[in-house]
Amino acid sequence: MTALILRYGLVAGLIIGIPMVWRMLAAKPGDVPVVGMLITYLVMIVALSAVFLGVKAYRDKVLGGVIRFLPALGVGLGISAVASILYAMAWEISSAYSSFDFIAFYKAYMVESVQAKGGSPAEVSQAIAHAQEFEAMYRNPLYRIPMVFVEMFPVGVLISLISAAILRNARVLPARASN
Repeated sequence: MTALILRYGLVAGLIIGIPMVWRMLAAKPGDVPVVGMLITYLVMIVALSAVFLGVKAYRDKVLGGVIRFLPALGVGLGISAVASILYAMAWEISSAYSSFDFIAFYKAYMVESVQAKGGSPAEVSQAIAHAQEFEAMYRNPLYRIPMVFVEMFPVGVLISLISAAILRNARVLPARASN
């Protein structure tokens, strides 16, 4: 089971990680990859289809076509965890070598959103202080890496729940008979 989880998790992680690293490294200084962020979330959902495929492969090839909900959920969560770890690693690579400064972008967004709402000078000052606190926390990899992991893992949990609920029924996409 571990080999299957690693194999499908690696596939999902590469599907999400390689395009993200490529887009971030190809960005020109000053580019704001907002569209790239949206594309990343769409690719994330496509990549996590490996959860469904991995649970189905485990059900059909290892368990003879029948799986209960909790074992299916466990396989799905394992695949999601591996994929999310690779996603966080890809973000670290992107951040280290890209010209895009996420911290500066997000700090500016935090302050500009308060200003756009017509915030008072005190509210703007508070937003600036929160932005500086965020920058200090985000520079710490022990904070940043789990935060990036949590961007993807909850989506994987949801897909794992759906996959386990669907695939526990042996009549759904039954295993093909081998000749």
